[in-house]
Amino acid sequence: MNTPQSASASRAQAETRIVQLRDAITYHAYRYYVLADPVISDAEYDALMDELAALEQAYPTLITSDSPTQRVAEAPVEGLTKVDHPAPILSLAAAKSTEEVRAWWERISKLFPPDLDLEQVDLVVEPKIDGLTVVLTYEDGVFTLGATRGNGEVGDDITVNLRTVNALPLRIPVERSTTDKDMLEAPERIVVRGEAFIPLDEFKAFQEREAA
Repeated sequence: MNTPQSASASRAQAETRIVQLRDAITYHAYRYYVLADPVISDAEYDALMDELAALEQAYPTLITSDSPTQRVAEAPVEGLTKVDHPAPILSLAAAKSTEEVRAWWERISKLFPPDLDLEQVDLVVEPKIDGLTVVLTYEDGVFTLGATRGNGEVGDDITVNLRTVNALPLRIPVERSTTDKDMLEAPERIVVRGEAFIPLDEFKAFQEREAA
């Protein structure tokens, strides 16, 4: 027969193990879905998920919204709730010539501090992905809200839909240290703009599965 003390110890042990499992699953999901470079087998990943699900079933009060087990595939939501963006989500302007790029640079360089050496400014160039603009809100590192761009000021709440995207972290991944003093903390609140898309080869495979 379990005493209150032993039950408390068991719950504490379960909570510690749940944190370890969530960290491991989040890491391996990132390796698999984002980097396409897994370091464990599918069977090993499934075993971690099964263990986590079993522990959460035994201790349901330990379930949190950012747990990997809460990434469920649900039906699209009708009558979506409107969301006010904290700042306008503007569309990207296109530059199709050298002159337009030079004009862009002249415009933004006027916003730099006057003592900044422009020759020391690094530019980052990346391909433009044409998908669905999404606005993600994280509070204390946990994904709490996802919305469409909408008209740039008001969008639709698609949080439930975005939870089905495995490449989207439900919690901002931070490195956990052995001491709390060295632990990295996520911002209290951060809003991120991104692009939701499906690669053409995966879309083609999806079409073939649907047609079969």
